[in-house]
Amino acid sequence: MMNFVVKTLANAGALGVAIWLLQDITLTGESTGKKAWTLVLVALVFGLVNFLVKPVVKLLTLPLFILTLGLITLVVNALMLLLTSWLAEQLDLSFHVEGFWTAVLGGLIISVVSWALNVVLPDGD
Repeated sequence: MMNFVVKTLANAGALGVAIWLLQDITLTGESTGKKAWTLVLVALVFGLVNFLVKPVVKLLTLPLFILTLGLITLVVNALMLLLTSWLAEQLDLSFHVEGFWTAVLGGLIISVVSWALNVVLPDGD
C-alpha cells in the first residue's frame, strides 16, 4: 500500500513539474487546495492509464519498439498523457494537455521527474 502512495505522489509531483514548465499543460482551480486535490486525482488517473492501457499498447507496438530501438516510447508516453487529459475532462477534472508535441515533451518531463522522485522517495518495502 505504501508503494502505491509513493508512486502516486511521485506521479503528482512529476505532473506538477510538467504543468509548471509547459504552458500548454494546464491545471485550473479556485484555490491551491483544490488544485492540489485535482493534481492527486489526475495522478491516480495517470497511474491507472499506465497500469492498464500502456502494457497493451506496448505489446501491440512491439515491432516498432524493436525497429526504433525504443524511441517509440516517447510516442506511447505522449498518447498516455493525452488519454489522461481526455479522461480528466470526462471526469470533470480541470487538467488539459494541448496538442501532441506538448504531450511528447510533457511525457518526457514526467518520465524523468517521476524516475528521480522514485529514486529519492522510499518505496515502503
